[in-house]
Amino acid sequence: MKRIPVRPRDNWQAIVEEQGLIWHTDGDAIYWDESACYSFTLKQIETIEDATEEVYQLFLDAGDKISSDDRLMAKCGIPKAWHDAVRSTWRAQVPALDYGRFDFGYNGQGQPKLFEFNCDTPTSMLEAAVVQWNWKEDVFPDCDQFTSLHEKLIARWKAISNQIPGRRLWFTHIADPSHEDTITTTYMRDLAMQAGLETHGVLIDQIGIDASGRFVDQDDQMISTIFKLYPWEWIAAEAYGDNVLRNLPTTMWLEPLWKMMWSNKAVLAILWEMFPNHPNLLPSMMDMQKAGQDYVSKPVLAREGANIEIIEKGRVIARTDGAYARADLVFQGRYPMRDFGRGYPVIGSWIVNGDPAGMGIREDQLITGNTARFVPHIIQG
Repeated sequence: MKRIPVRPRDNWQAIVEEQGLIWHTDGDAIYWDESACYSFTLKQIETIEDATEEVYQLFLDAGDKISSDDRLMAKCGIPKAWHDAVRSTWRAQVPALDYGRFDFGYNGQGQPKLFEFNCDTPTSMLEAAVVQWNWKEDVFPDCDQFTSLHEKLIARWKAISNQIPGRRLWFTHIADPSHEDTITTTYMRDLAMQAGLETHGVLIDQIGIDASGRFVDQDDQMISTIFKLYPWEWIAAEAYGDNVLRNLPTTMWLEPLWKMMWSNKAVLAILWEMFPNHPNLLPSMMDMQKAGQDYVSKPVLAREGANIEIIEKGRVIARTDGAYARADLVFQGRYPMRDFGRGYPVIGSWIVNGDPAGMGIREDQLITGNTARFVPHIIQG
């Protein structure tokens, strides 16, 4: 694993915009960074693939355990009123894309170590699935790349399409200023259309509730199935949250409610308790007294690297602000991140229905935040 300087393509901004990535810069800061790439051997890629498949199996076991224990559900930040619905959607195996991004620490040696699982509202999809592949074809046509997310998501949409009422569904997100959520949701909608589904778009604040308590769009059409890029814990806290529970037979949600068991940081401590010393896990617990002198503290429910502290020898060496509560924290052992020259890379390894599906790399300082750069990769040797 090495970082290689690369000459950016002429007019690269227009090229990636044509592929849908309109959020490639933020002021003077570059998000899509093709001034370099990471090179991996095939053996290193196979190590990441194997870790992705293995950790997914651990999450399946954790889902069985959490769904059977109200105490663990509460630890994961799931409101009591939602426990039965989470449990029933897990056990009924309701339709799901069952996709997500494992964020791993990996420096080319040893085993990848899980930082967290982004499986409810994962982003950086278009970059990983399309933009970096096209970059590779232009710049390194003779090399390979660990990228099959596009094809596997289309295949997954096709696999569940007959379980979607009328083969029609709505796609929703917030009107985010950076357009990151817009890009991701639009891309996912395009994949569903390629799979033969009828799609409609609606912003989350345009969704209404009719006199019967059913969810409707801006044109008062009843929403029978909806893909959301909006966290379940936020929906549970909204005034309309109870209507989700009341209308589960009427409105199908993608991803399903059971993703609440996986899309939190407490699951990291549950996994460590279930599988102590697993080679792809870092020691994780919710008792700071057991964390030692070197750890990372994370809120159970938080996103985009907010409200995190890194402790080295009992001293804070990095911290991020944010709006998330630090009352309930997970303490995770530190992974020895390596600076390859422009920051610390985090491997985002994608999975779709249990199958490894490619990866994207983001670079940042010690804490990976929402301004991290996306750097493409190639396979050599």
